[in-house]
Amino acid sequence: MPRVSIQTQDFDVSAELAALRAGDGRVGAVCCFVGTVRERSEGAHIASMELEHYPGMTEKSIESMVDEALARFDLHGVRVIHRVGLLAPHEQIVLVAVTSAHRGESFAGCEFLMDYLKTQAPFWKKEQTPAGARWVDARESDDAALARWGIRAAPMAG
Repeated sequence: MPRVSIQTQDFDVSAELAALRAGDGRVGAVCCFVGTVRERSEGAHIASMELEHYPGMTEKSIESMVDEALARFDLHGVRVIHRVGLLAPHEQIVLVAVTSAHRGESFAGCEFLMDYLKTQAPFWKKEQTPAGARWVDARESDDAALARWGIRAAPMAG
């Protein structure tokens, strides 16, 4: 199973978690985060969200994030799935799942990866609202979340 997948198709959380922990007797904890498309953003109704990326570069960037998480936390397995393309409200966008022997490492590893992804993964998001399309910028709160891990957000092109 690859550690990182960028895909247009939806994913089955149960199947992904089962595959991540299959046959690994060391696993005592599994933690996952699933991100979905909101109906509203910054006060506006969202009809859809479109996610773009640079194939190859995006996977390499996320693989580096996974390597960093494995170096920081005692994790046994990691799975990151990020969808691209046109998504509607309520659809799943991202899965971050980790396994470890104990819950503390799982919680920390999952949160670290999600904070890292939110600010540093090379994705460009465009929301369709009643007022037209708008690109989504990184939020200061996302940069602050990453900073608590001792990482300064690098400026993203886009």
